[in-house]
Amino acid sequence: MYSDLSAAERGKYVCALRAAQMVKSGMKVGLGTGSTAYWLVKHLGQMVREEGLKIQGVPTSTRTKDLAISEGIEIITLDEAGWLDLTIDGADEFDAEFTLIKGGGGAHLQEKVVAMASDKMVVIADASKRVDSLGAFPLPVEILKFGANATQKLVGQVLTDLGYHDIDMSIRAVDGTPFETDEGNVVLDLKMGTITDPSALSTALNQLPGVVENGLFINICQAVIVGNADGSVTTEWKDGRDTEVAQLMPAEDTNLFANLGDE
Repeated sequence: MYSDLSAAERGKYVCALRAAQMVKSGMKVGLGTGSTAYWLVKHLGQMVREEGLKIQGVPTSTRTKDLAISEGIEIITLDEAGWLDLTIDGADEFDAEFTLIKGGGGAHLQEKVVAMASDKMVVIADASKRVDSLGAFPLPVEILKFGANATQKLVGQVLTDLGYHDIDMSIRAVDGTPFETDEGNVVLDLKMGTITDPSALSTALNQLPGVVENGLFINICQAVIVGNADGSVTTEWKDGRDTEVAQLMPAEDTNLFANLGDE
């Protein structure tokens, strides 16, 4: 199964596998949303079924909740959990300061709430998500449906005041219909190109009354696990501890993966 994955999917698979190894019985764990978090939930489900791992998971979206339940992971709400030991989630981009853009899946509001209610947030990503400057990936801004057009104009004014010009803004749509978040809001995607000051931008956007939350995660992530197509992973820590390098899957031999595959 692993050998059939694309290079990017192999990277997602192995970084999620390394993150799953950080999860111990008794933990309350925030479960992210997205294509990389999908593999995390699959790995954790296998550990629950085959190794007796006992955890409680707090999902950050309906999609993750449904997947976790199907994998046999016990699900609780954040209010029931009170506080989490660890949140593991993907990212659309991350820079050298571990500042993130998240929200490609439209779940960044719940993802940020859950991450902030955790002792530690660990990001899992393939190598393509590392960038020198944030902004190539559109920045998602969750806004109320009420007055959405007015909010979009206010966002445009904020961007102009901060020195950003000719920014392409659009309400996210799926098959011609506005995408709706789990909270019933819509997402305004900002094609920034380059974000020069993430903190200033995040603060300015969140001061607008129609804005619910933006996809910039600042000073939230403590570690990033990067997965590579050759089966290796690197774990980098914001506190400066040594980078960990591990070879979790053989680079070529495709006969060694059966015991790690999905059911």
